[in-house]
Amino acid sequence: MSRAEASHTGARGEPVEESADAGPGAGPKPRAARRPSPLWSLGLLRSELLTTFRRWRTLALLAVLAAVPVLVGIAVRIETSDGSAPGGGGGGEGPAFISQVSNNGLFLVFTALAATLPFFLPMAVGVVAGDAIAGEASAGTLRYLLVAPAGRSRLLLTKYATVLVFCLAATLVVAVSALAAGALLFPVGDLITISGTRITYAEGLGRALLIALAVAASLVGVAALGLFVSTLTGSGIAAMATTVGLLITVQILDQIPQLDALQPYFFPHYWLSFADLMREPVYWDDLVKNLGLQALYAAVFGSAAWARFTTRDITA
Repeated sequence: MSRAEASHTGARGEPVEESADAGPGAGPKPRAARRPSPLWSLGLLRSELLTTFRRWRTLALLAVLAAVPVLVGIAVRIETSDGSAPGGGGGGEGPAFISQVSNNGLFLVFTALAATLPFFLPMAVGVVAGDAIAGEASAGTLRYLLVAPAGRSRLLLTKYATVLVFCLAATLVVAVSALAAGALLFPVGDLITISGTRITYAEGLGRALLIALAVAASLVGVAALGLFVSTLTGSGIAAMATTVGLLITVQILDQIPQLDALQPYFFPHYWLSFADLMREPVYWDDLVKNLGLQALYAAVFGSAAWARFTTRDITA
């Protein structure tokens, strides 16, 4: 009898085969399970990225994000066509960057990121993260994903990595769209920082890249929260709606003065700290607090998502 003919299935469904050295009374021996290679894991990540970025919903979200800087730039252009300064106040923080857009188109990048960070960017991330697991369950494909030799932990980590890539991609879409619109609608050149010092346009581009990375990092906590919510339900729509609802609720709570003792622990509290990258020298305190807070949320809700997903009965 050949080894192929000797192979058969054990009581729990594992492929087993008889040992060549076993005697007549020896039972079948389980075949050693093959662990997926790192290249297989990269293939899984590539497949998840392609699936996510090919969805019409994802493309629509990115299109909306790309349109926001263009609309802001056109609005500022129309408002300043008579030579008046655009609204937005002074101080140079958050949306106040808009007061500098007509002088230098590069400021449209900072204005667009400040305008999209409170709602548009986290909403897009919440939709993608909320759909990561629950969407597969509602479509009936989650069980088939787990048939592959990935394991639940590896699959969950791949889903989270995909959401993080989307965070970066969405932020860069806003930044690149704003950069192009700013260059077309307004003059560009050396710019003045919040501290009043002058930096070159090339250095300004470097600051813009750092700000985009800081904004993308600010979405890490939302991504982990959305992934956790996605493991709690089998409905992708319910997970997306719950994530966006939590996002709006926390931002409202972050504006209530009576909760000022708790607000430093809310994930959106330090989101606009990226404006400190436009100071000379850079003021790092709030930036570091923001990164630490996002890492804390990622650890807490990432662990909760892992605990839930690895113990959940998968029926779809």
